[in-house]
Amino acid sequence: MPNTMKLHPFFVIIFITIIFSSCKSGPFNFIKPSSPHQVYERKLIDAGLDKTIMGTSWISKAKQSLQSAIPISLPYQEKGYFPADRVETAVFSFDLLRGQKLSIALDIKPVERFRLYADLMSIGDNGDIKLVAYADATAQNIEFSVDNEGKYLLRLQPELLSSGEYTVSLTTGPSLNFPVKAGRASQIQSLFGVGRDGNTRRHEGIDIFAPFRTPVIAVSNGRVTRVNENNLGGKVVWFRPEGKNYTLYYAHLDEQTVSDGQIVRYGDTLGRMGNTGNAKTTPPHLHFGIYAEAGAIDPYPFVNPTIKPAPEVASSTTVLNTSMRTNSKTSIQPAGEEQLESGTLVRVTAASENNYRIELPDGRSGYLSSKRLSSISSPLKNAKIKSHQLEVFDNPDSLAAVKSQLKIGESVAIKGSFGDFQFIEGNNKTSGWIKK
Repeated sequence: MPNTMKLHPFFVIIFITIIFSSCKSGPFNFIKPSSPHQVYERKLIDAGLDKTIMGTSWISKAKQSLQSAIPISLPYQEKGYFPADRVETAVFSFDLLRGQKLSIALDIKPVERFRLYADLMSIGDNGDIKLVAYADATAQNIEFSVDNEGKYLLRLQPELLSSGEYTVSLTTGPSLNFPVKAGRASQIQSLFGVGRDGNTRRHEGIDIFAPFRTPVIAVSNGRVTRVNENNLGGKVVWFRPEGKNYTLYYAHLDEQTVSDGQIVRYGDTLGRMGNTGNAKTTPPHLHFGIYAEAGAIDPYPFVNPTIKPAPEVASSTTVLNTSMRTNSKTSIQPAGEEQLESGTLVRVTAASENNYRIELPDGRSGYLSSKRLSSISSPLKNAKIKSHQLEVFDNPDSLAAVKSQLKIGESVAIKGSFGDFQFIEGNNKTSGWIKK
């Protein structure tokens, strides 16, 4: 697609020379950015490349792309390709629950010559974007425990003049281990927020059922803060995980096997399951709660052991970074409102499950079913140039640069269209956009 900047070979030589000849003194020694992406941006600025079209494009693309992130649902897997002659990013937005652990696995090829920056960011209630995690120079994976529920962004951006393929997988699981030895998700039978005592109070935890005196265990390393007994919970244990700002509550125990202030490690037994307190008439179970400064929070995302694998990519990856066209009227997702006409030209940037992530000629991105796209190797039709079609533009815009001139009556192959323009290929292999 011609709307993305391409790099002149002469500028490549200048860029490499500047990077390798630039000294390491100056602001870079005093400013230590917190992520490899920021370190690289600092190098571009120190080398003066932020004053060039190429450097400016890389820096501005990194920021502007955050405002046009593509929503995805987790788990998610994508295979994509970044060409060296384009300045591109891939940015995804998704929702996370407090207590989940997000796992991002990134596989790149070639490993030696392709550098891809992966940055995870949160979006605050006021719209502020904050860097919360990133892949470092030695590992391309991110493990992130979610302390704040909300919307998050993942940005992938390669270094300039660097081309390569990638596979990124995002999955969610629990940030804490299961509190019952050899436990399963099916043992959770009563959830957070359910009404109790005629809806006079809500259930401030989850109930995990197992045989009488099943060991209940520490979900992580930490410290026992209190061991006591009360009317509702019966015999209870309060436990603070190491480095966390919340306390775990184990209730209805038949026996407590720890004491106040005791340091424990993951897997240590805190007590034995029972039905003490107000659970005397129910089968043995553990009431498991989590309390923070604002009160009770839902423990389910913290301990739900079910981890759904990311759906594998079924769409062919041989068409990545190529142009294709729609074979029927369809809608780009996730927007969905705008109908794309049959024959609309798109560039395929990535593949996920049975879809392609595509870029329209005007720069907008989204997803289309792989079944809705066809090759442009064969033309839609052949046509003769008319008097208003003599100019060949490099973009589907009458204000774009004119690449070449055609002659009235000249034969061209129509490969696709967008808006009021058609993408053509002439007899001399000249390609570009002409008016319809």
